[in-house]
Amino acid sequence: MHPPTTPFEPTPPVSIALKSDIENLKHAIEQAKLGASEGGVSIGGAVVDKDGNVLGVGRNKRVQEKSAILHGETDCLNNIGRLHASKYVGATMYTTLSPCTMCSGAVVLFGISRVVMGENSTFVGGEDFLKSRGVEVVNLDLDECKQLKKNFIDKYPEIWNEDIGEE
Repeated sequence: MHPPTTPFEPTPPVSIALKSDIENLKHAIEQAKLGASEGGVSIGGAVVDKDGNVLGVGRNKRVQEKSAILHGETDCLNNIGRLHASKYVGATMYTTLSPCTMCSGAVVLFGISRVVMGENSTFVGGEDFLKSRGVEVVNLDLDECKQLKKNFIDKYPEIWNEDIGEE
């Protein structure tokens, strides 16, 4: 038997927004607004399980906590605390912005099945990575999320560039 000549590449799932996605994204938007009111980067996250229960919420706290890794998504996972891996099966990560590579890696590590983002016009993070790992990625392309990010970038361009790893 011969090994395959090309590596296995999972087929990305079809991306379809559900009626509940906008309602669930509101948890992340509230967190982003709270973070902005604290002087932090306006990105929020929420994880909702397959039954529609909110497991946790979080916001980017890099400024507030002087943290290198507390993005909206990782803060959310941190706030959830220890859960059995089965709790993440079929779960959705809601985020106001396309998740970066670090946060995309956390989504894959925890086995979260879907990522729904508010927008990706200001930053396209690890979407290709997520799709290559079989995670469904949905972009709602909401003006409210775009405006949140624009307001922050206009006010704090140096912090935004630091947050996304640019000079």
